[in-house]
Amino acid sequence: MILPILSYGNSVLKKKALPISVKTTNLETLIKNMWDTMYAAQGVGLAAPQIGESIRLFIVDTYPFSDNEDLLIEERNFLRGFKKVFINPEIIEETGKECFFNEGCLSIPGIREEVKRKKSITIKFQDLNGKFIKESFSGIVARVIQHEYDHIEGILFTDKLSYLKKKTIKRKLAEISKGKIKVDYSMKFL
Repeated sequence: MILPILSYGNSVLKKKALPISVKTTNLETLIKNMWDTMYAAQGVGLAAPQIGESIRLFIVDTYPFSDNEDLLIEERNFLRGFKKVFINPEIIEETGKECFFNEGCLSIPGIREEVKRKKSITIKFQDLNGKFIKESFSGIVARVIQHEYDHIEGILFTDKLSYLKKKTIKRKLAEISKGKIKVDYSMKFL
C-alpha cells in the first residue's frame, strides 16, 4: 500500500525516533508499504518518520544510481544490487574525507542542494529476525544511509546547509509545507 509522505514542516520529521522491536505487530507489512511508497515516489531511501512513524527504521535501494556511467562497473553492479532494511540503526563511525553531493528528499520535493558528508561509515543495525549486523560502506551507499539515518535523528538535509543557502530557499520551504507545489506522488501537508 502506498502511504503519503510527510512534507517539510511536519513536526514528526524533527523528532528523534524511538527504537522498535522486531516483534512489533505488522512490522513486515509496514516495511512492504514503505518499499511501495518509496518506489512510487521514485526514491532511493525512505525513513519511517517520513510516513508519520517516529521509529528507528529506514530502507535503501540504490539501484537508480547504477546508471551513472562515471562509476566503475564493479561500483555500478554493487549499487544495482544494494537493497536493505535498517532496524534500530546506529552509525558508530564516520571516516574519510568530507565530500559534497547534490541531495534531494522526498519530503522536500523540488529542492536539491550540495551537502557535505563523510565518505565512509560503519553502522550497526538489526535485520527482520532481530540479528545485529555491523557493516561498513563508502561512496554513494554511505551517503544515502547517512541521509536516511539523519531522518531518524530528526535532521533534514536542509539543516546541514549554510545560513545563506537556507535563507535563499526559505520561501520555497514554506510553499512546500503548505502544499503549494506539484508532485507526482502522495504527500501529506500541514
